[in-house]
Amino acid sequence: MPPQAIAWKLQDTQWCLQQAEAVGPACHDVIRKLFGDSVLDHLRAAQGIIGLAKKYGPIRLENACLRAMHFNNIRYRSVKNILSQGLDQLPLNHELFSVPPLSSAYTTGRFLRCAGNIHEERGLPI
Repeated sequence: MPPQAIAWKLQDTQWCLQQAEAVGPACHDVIRKLFGDSVLDHLRAAQGIIGLAKKYGPIRLENACLRAMHFNNIRYRSVKNILSQGLDQLPLNHELFSVPPLSSAYTTGRFLRCAGNIHEERGLPI
């Protein structure tokens, strides 16, 4: 087998968990949650997340995993996007992550009517 194939085969679930634990607790939690559903389906994603430490470093990867856990979005693509956009370097309470308030059309009950009014309109007993 080529050396790359041998290296990939050696990166099993235990290797991923050990590497994630070396990065930090948030990264370890992300990998454990990935393996919680279906280990074989998410093995490649876990290997990819661990591999992001080579490009961005373990501190940034740990921060990105912490952010992914905060928003309950633990996919490889999410962690990669957090790192590539530099979102791991912003505080969690940054205005970029705040949810805008709903319009008054959704909060004032514009289309709500009292149940008693409906019964009166239709001539039904209350």
